[in-house]
Amino acid sequence: MRSLVPRLPRRAWLILGGDMLSAVGSGLTMPFFIVYLTRIRGIDLFVAGLALSALAVASFAGNVIGGSLADRIGPRRALMAGLVAGAGGATWFAYVHSVPAAFGAAALIGLGASIAWPAADALLATAVEESQRSGAFALRHATMNAGFGLGAVAAAGIVELESARSFEVLYLVDAATFLAFLPLLAALRGVGNRPPPAEDAGAGGYLAVFADRTFLAVWLVTALLVVVGYAQYEAAVPPYATGTGGISADALALVFAANTFSVALFQLFALRLLGGRRRTTALILAAAILGLAWCLVILAARVGGGTAAVAGFAAAMAVIALFETLLSPVLAPLVNDLAPDHLRGRYNGAFVLAYTTGFAVGPALAGVGLGIGDGTPFFALLVAGSAVAVLGGVLLRRRLPVAVDRVDLQLGAA
Repeated sequence: MRSLVPRLPRRAWLILGGDMLSAVGSGLTMPFFIVYLTRIRGIDLFVAGLALSALAVASFAGNVIGGSLADRIGPRRALMAGLVAGAGGATWFAYVHSVPAAFGAAALIGLGASIAWPAADALLATAVEESQRSGAFALRHATMNAGFGLGAVAAAGIVELESARSFEVLYLVDAATFLAFLPLLAALRGVGNRPPPAEDAGAGGYLAVFADRTFLAVWLVTALLVVVGYAQYEAAVPPYATGTGGISADALALVFAANTFSVALFQLFALRLLGGRRRTTALILAAAILGLAWCLVILAARVGGGTAAVAGFAAAMAVIALFETLLSPVLAPLVNDLAPDHLRGRYNGAFVLAYTTGFAVGPALAGVGLGIGDGTPFFALLVAGSAVAVLGGVLLRRRLPVAVDRVDLQLGAA
């Protein structure tokens, strides 16, 4: 197994370790936002949903701010600012008792996380050699998923659905994991510490980023994959599986566990498989596999519930894990290879905005699409969307220089 681990400098492992630690905190609280507001604080379900939307809206601003801050004050300091804001939001959220407080705390959580994401991407990209970026971002995807999984397991031992105190502890621990990353970042030397030279720092801004047609093509393909892929993982699969598919809530938890554990299992093997090959090959294959996964979801819903349906949905989620692991060494490293140093933060901010946009559009489409028939036509539409993403990958290949379109790989000890 040692030969499967990317060779990275120690500073990169420091960043990945802190990132995983904060992911544990996110995993603790991720499933409980609506449950906490409705069952513990007595806030109306519709209003709680709007509070969750406030988190998403704040993320649009945070992506732009995070990218700009990373260019102006350096990605390390920008990441620290995002972590502090996220910790403040989680602490506030632990003690919300009113609707305005719920909206404010949710917005602060979203702002902090969305500032931290592009800053962390920019910091990791500068902490490694260009040839190590595919391995670094693939490993980040694996460690983040491991953190989310550990957090979810820990939450099961903390949360009691009738205990406000248990939820308060959950969100306070979440805040603590954000803050625990700060000493690790303070210990970093020689990377992400200084802003770029003053004469370059403001050159072009976000207008220059989106004037880059190759980047814009990457952005559009990414947003499409989030809309028809990542967003539906949370928005469409649970109601379809428990409704049309006829499986229980407990079984749904097992289905999602199949995805998390499959990511951890597949990630490094997928990286080894892709080494030396073209990034667009991985992208095209990932989009095709996503279409296959949605076909499996449709088939699982047709077996009449029971163990066979659970196994079918779990298999589909494992295939989605393969989709995820093929993309992780591709998209973020590609963006960072396209980005000039003085605009690296803004390139990452704009890139993460594709995810934020997709996560905003995807659930809205699911809400409408699942109301058509028994929801199956919507999943057929997702298959078609995956096919469009395959075409997008083919067209993107024509724009990318071969040197940029290659997954570099260095395996072995750090």
